[in-house]
Amino acid sequence: MTETMVARDQRPRERRLLGPFVVAGSLALASGLLYLRDPHVDASWGRCPSIALFGLACPFCGGLRAVNDLTNLRIVDAFFSNPLLVSAVPLVLAWWISVVRDRWTGSTRPWMFPVQRGVVAPVLIAVCVAFSLYRNLPIGAAFYP
Repeated sequence: MTETMVARDQRPRERRLLGPFVVAGSLALASGLLYLRDPHVDASWGRCPSIALFGLACPFCGGLRAVNDLTNLRIVDAFFSNPLLVSAVPLVLAWWISVVRDRWTGSTRPWMFPVQRGVVAPVLIAVCVAFSLYRNLPIGAAFYP
């Protein structure tokens, strides 16, 4: 029986973990700023260019309000601010944990989800376009920012 050889990252553990923890720290800092300065106040963080120029909500509209709601533990309000972002949080968290585990052990295994190369980006774009269309139509009015 043959064993599959998994290559190991030879850098020191601290160096391997630097990237994921810089990303986590940056997201925590941004979330803290959104907690302190409420984006529900009109124009407190500027105006959305998509709504200002075209009158249409992009897939990211309501994202700042959703993060503020999440930091205040208002999950339902966060979902109605931007369901796409709130739905992505568990997936991104699972991916981040997988990266940290791999960096901790030095593993260089492939990505945690078994997907074909070149599939993720088109699927994400399609989901964002579908969500944008839905929230800008009368049927999705509950999710319009």
